[in-house]
Amino acid sequence: MGRRQARGEWARHWQYEELPGLDLLRARYVRHSFPRHSHEGFTFGAVSGGIEDVRMPDGMIQARPGTVVMINPEVPHAARAGTPEGWTYTTLYPSVELVADIAADVTTLRGTPSFAETIVEDPHTAELIRGVNQAAEQGNALAADSLLRIAVARLLRRHGTTAPRASAPPAAGARDAALARRLLQERMAEPPSLERLAQELGTSPFALLRAFKAAYGMPPHTWLTNARVRRARRLLDAGTTPADAAVAVGFTDQPHLNRHFTRIVGVTPGAYRRERADRRGSPGAAGTAGARTYKTAGEAPA
Repeated sequence: MGRRQARGEWARHWQYEELPGLDLLRARYVRHSFPRHSHEGFTFGAVSGGIEDVRMPDGMIQARPGTVVMINPEVPHAARAGTPEGWTYTTLYPSVELVADIAADVTTLRGTPSFAETIVEDPHTAELIRGVNQAAEQGNALAADSLLRIAVARLLRRHGTTAPRASAPPAAGARDAALARRLLQERMAEPPSLERLAQELGTSPFALLRAFKAAYGMPPHTWLTNARVRRARRLLDAGTTPADAAVAVGFTDQPHLNRHFTRIVGVTPGAYRRERADRRGSPGAAGTAGARTYKTAGEAPA
């Protein structure tokens, strides 16, 4: 029995083919902690046991049973256990497009939807979030889709707003940060040093460091690790092996990918890829695989 299993940690991060535009996570973590990272889409989390400490840009929040955590796209955050016994939770990761479609259908919100609050006391919606995952694991597409839309619509009606549009051109520091991000995306496998990057942009290393952190909530090297994991996920979604994905995104080897991927996503690349392989397999695979859970680390390479 591995150390993670002995501590009672388990996780399943997956997609249900009947719910496009949505990732699901059901997990129990004790010592595992998520480093600062962000998501391309929204995050809606419901703790069912224990306490999760979530560090947001404006401070720490504690997610307990009965609360719902709502994190907007690209907002950096970190998480860890807020109590020695850890926390158990269900999280939905809907795409921006999915949430926008629901908003257009059931609310008067126009433009890009957003949430001004990060955590709310809402046991009913928390139960709906858990219900989405349970129905998906049972292969009940009608219930899963219905509960998903009811949950998101409820959150939008109660706490939704429209994300503000940028009205003024970005300052020089913000422009440098955006250019640096684009260069890091283009040269992800062989990124330049901070000094070289600053030279290319005609600024100083510390000025670029400050501007990048102000724009994206994390320094360039942390942002790059997050971006590499995102790209690795897309490669794994397409069937690439973890070893090949590691090289493609610039990690030194598969263990290097394993370490960062597991910390940010919550499961190993091998477990993540197997779930995607099941989804691409037989039509009933997503519904019949519900009982399977994976350790968060220590698995053999896939």
